[in-house]
Amino acid sequence: MQGPARARAAPKDGADYPHTGLNARPFILFGHKSDVPANAPTTPTSLFSHRPFWAKRFGIAPFLPCTRAEMDHLGWESCDVILVNGDAYVDHPSFGVAIMGRLLEAHGFRVGIIDQPPWHDATPFAALGPPNLFFGVSAGNMDAMVNHYTADRKPRSDDAYSPNGQPGRRPDRAVTVYAQRCREAFPHVPIVLGGIEASLRRFAHYDYWSNKVRRAILFDAKADVLLYGNAERAIVELAHGLAAGHPLEHFFGLPATAWKTKHLPEPFAVASPGDGDPGPERALLLPSWEEVRQDPQAFAAASRLQLLHGRPEVSPPPRPGPPQPDPLGQSTGAPTHHRRARPGLRPALRPSTPSPLRRPDPPGL
Repeated sequence: MQGPARARAAPKDGADYPHTGLNARPFILFGHKSDVPANAPTTPTSLFSHRPFWAKRFGIAPFLPCTRAEMDHLGWESCDVILVNGDAYVDHPSFGVAIMGRLLEAHGFRVGIIDQPPWHDATPFAALGPPNLFFGVSAGNMDAMVNHYTADRKPRSDDAYSPNGQPGRRPDRAVTVYAQRCREAFPHVPIVLGGIEASLRRFAHYDYWSNKVRRAILFDAKADVLLYGNAERAIVELAHGLAAGHPLEHFFGLPATAWKTKHLPEPFAVASPGDGDPGPERALLLPSWEEVRQDPQAFAAASRLQLLHGRPEVSPPPRPGPPQPDPLGQSTGAPTHHRRARPGLRPALRPSTPSPLRRPDPPGL
């Protein structure tokens, strides 16, 4: 297979992109597996092809720790990855954070959970100390705004993913709020966004609740990386790479990721939407956030291009953006026995969970 074409030198004055009016602003790049830059890690053929991290010697935790006392009980001095989540922690494969946590644990990493933390200050986000590699931030199984409000914008009376169905245990736009608090607690720790709320907001997008077009979530959340879709391979590559001492820039172009950067990484070339079909080795430049928020036709055109094209897509952000490759073909999924959060099929509530989650009865019962 022919490799990606060499890109032109990254413009420093925005002259190559006159139709964007960006003038060297950052951008967002969404790419395809065949367009991974030369310096990006190669996705392995097996999800478990990496040598386990040294902390695998600690073994499997009965539950991923949520407090410092639970870490001490396991003999951990620190966590390698801390996952912040808007749902109550239930160790079961129907919860994405439990799957990701157990997947990283299977690779030898020590994973802590901060579930439904109070968000009014950064203290709860520092409860486990700084992670050695990164914070992973997710709103949970549901978008936080859908979780909070009906289609008529009226507050919901319960939360299916909180103990006893208690509402109000997560903020509006939880990913943005949680990421900002993580940054406040430990400014130098990388922050990785994931889950449905982040995935659906990786581009400039229409926000039903405020009735306006908002910019990509990476800017509001002040995070470093966004993982979208089936990102098991991406998070494993990221964790092993950071553990090996690689900087975040080493992973530009990794499939199923989005990044903020002021210039395209050198292997990428840019093609404007008017160039027809320039081929998969070229990045497609989408209308900027300023354009799509003011012009409905530009918004429709950007949405169409996002759906139709598998090549990298550059979305000029609000003012100055991030790169993001396409997940198709990069993650066929882990084997079923590795997708289990823990052995067995019944939900496993952590002992400190105050009460069981409320689940609606099946229809007809």
